[in-house]
Amino acid sequence: MRLRANELKTRASEAGVSVEQLGDAVTRDGLNGDAAVKAVKNWLSGKCTPRCTRSDIEAMATAVGCLPREIAKYTSQVRNHRGSPKKAKLVADMIRGKSFEEADNMLAFSTKRAAVNIRKALKAAAADAEQLGADPSSVFVSEVAVDRGMHIKRFQPKDRGRAHPIHKRTSHITLSLQERN
Repeated sequence: MRLRANELKTRASEAGVSVEQLGDAVTRDGLNGDAAVKAVKNWLSGKCTPRCTRSDIEAMATAVGCLPREIAKYTSQVRNHRGSPKKAKLVADMIRGKSFEEADNMLAFSTKRAAVNIRKALKAAAADAEQLGADPSSVFVSEVAVDRGMHIKRFQPKDRGRAHPIHKRTSHITLSLQERN
């Protein structure tokens, strides 16, 4: 689960809650005082350091006076998918912006290899959304990112003692679900 910074900014300004008050709300072991205020400033600017936990999002939601699902997006990752990023992006583009049910059906009947791992990420993010009480019919795929992973290096033996390199590409898939307002 990740924080939707723009949504939190608007809710905090509407409720009249300052950054210092949000910092007091997220105070916990290892994150207190000025460190908590710096963390909230980082989260509001879109940075992910330090890691914004579920309890932090719930604390900020109660400070602002809304539900945690209104300022959160549910994210899941698949690391080192055995397929090239170019081929996985075709599947990612296919489901971007679709509702959860529609995206799940499209991935279930897709013949592309990447559809299996993207569907796993979709189901994991949906389970996270369900834990926080999000309505399954109003959840949609807000973003899908496919990044380049490491290359697995192999060699194909050729004639006269030569060897040609083979680069087996991998990719990292990040999928986020969000509730429609």
